[in-house]
Amino acid sequence: MRWWSVANFVSNAGTWMQLTVQNLLVLQITGSAAATGLSMSVQAAPALLISVFGGAAVDRWPRKLTAAVSQALLGAVAFTTALLVALDRLDVTSLMVLAAVTGVIATVDGPACSLLGNDLVPPEDVPSAIGVGALVHQSGRLTGAALAGVTVGFLGTAAAYAANGLSFLFVASVIPFLRPARGAARTAGPAVRTARGRRDARGGMSVREGLAFFARRPRLLALAGVTGVSAVFGRNYQLTLAVLVTGPLAGGAGSFGTVSTVLAVGGIVGAVLGARLRRPSVRVVGALAAAGGLLQVVAGLSPSLAVLLVMVLPMAVVESVSDTAGTAVLQTDPPPHLRGRVLGVWGSIGTVWSLGGPPALGLLMELAGVRGALMAGGLIIAATIGAGYVLQSRRPARAVPVTAGAAVPPAPAALGTAA
Repeated sequence: MRWWSVANFVSNAGTWMQLTVQNLLVLQITGSAAATGLSMSVQAAPALLISVFGGAAVDRWPRKLTAAVSQALLGAVAFTTALLVALDRLDVTSLMVLAAVTGVIATVDGPACSLLGNDLVPPEDVPSAIGVGALVHQSGRLTGAALAGVTVGFLGTAAAYAANGLSFLFVASVIPFLRPARGAARTAGPAVRTARGRRDARGGMSVREGLAFFARRPRLLALAGVTGVSAVFGRNYQLTLAVLVTGPLAGGAGSFGTVSTVLAVGGIVGAVLGARLRRPSVRVVGALAAAGGLLQVVAGLSPSLAVLLVMVLPMAVVESVSDTAGTAVLQTDPPPHLRGRVLGVWGSIGTVWSLGGPPALGLLMELAGVRGALMAGGLIIAATIGAGYVLQSRRPARAVPVTAGAAVPPAPAALGTAA
């Protein structure tokens, strides 16, 4: 797990270095902010369309091999981009194609690497492992963004892509030496995989099985609802807080940079706290999301930058802990042989939020102003989650039928059926 964390830190730093440089590169080539947004959408679009198939592939194929090959392929794409940039042969069409290929590979790489990390610890430590992963992600994000400017300034844009390619190869070289922990959830054995493979071949890689499980699982549907309303009406702080700082609070780019730094620090603190959760649940995720919504309301009322900075830190902490708890529920609730497919379904749903959330929030800001959007969005989040909690608590428990003459089931079995 230590080796995996180090490898992920290196990979995240390289990825964020490339993402930081990529937006600047698109602007340099096209001079269009719209083209920059289009390149991001092109990379995200495959997750919307084929994430369910990527998750099914992760359930069918050996996990370590799948993760190693996907990392190597992502490295090849990064090296190809670096070569085209160095030769001054990269145009908009090539960049869009490479972004789309990256998005396709990521539909397999994301769930494969997430579940591989969980295999390295005993089941009771999976929530902590997910928290460690969140901490590594936030640390890599800060490091990569900082290295991007230094790398481009001294070595050029191509070097940032090449560095990201090397980071992927480093992860691919570490994976063969990883050993699952004793008692960790394992993938099915060869005979079971063979039988399942024949069934999956008839059923479209068993995509429908993952969709059906997700649709029948109230916990996952509730988690999707909580995360969705939070993603649409909150969390897009890089958008809302940028408008708030540069508008009503009369700050500049430097002031927003300070706010972004506080957000990143809060994310790291939240990841550390999230790693200490032993029994994450949808109720915990909902309570934290509602608290974040109320904090967002107060942030919208901030009369000065100093007050906003005081509010931003707990907002980021709550968001990070909520994300960690939600990821733990998502990756541990399904049975092991369905987890890849469930993550694939989640990838498609999450892409809808990430693509639809910013435009919806932008429209809300146009109608109500940035302060009104922050306050209305926060109240919608808290009210929706509160209403869901009330409805769930009023739902009558389902009785366990016992036929005449039948033995009364033991208490744990009865409670399990009722649940």
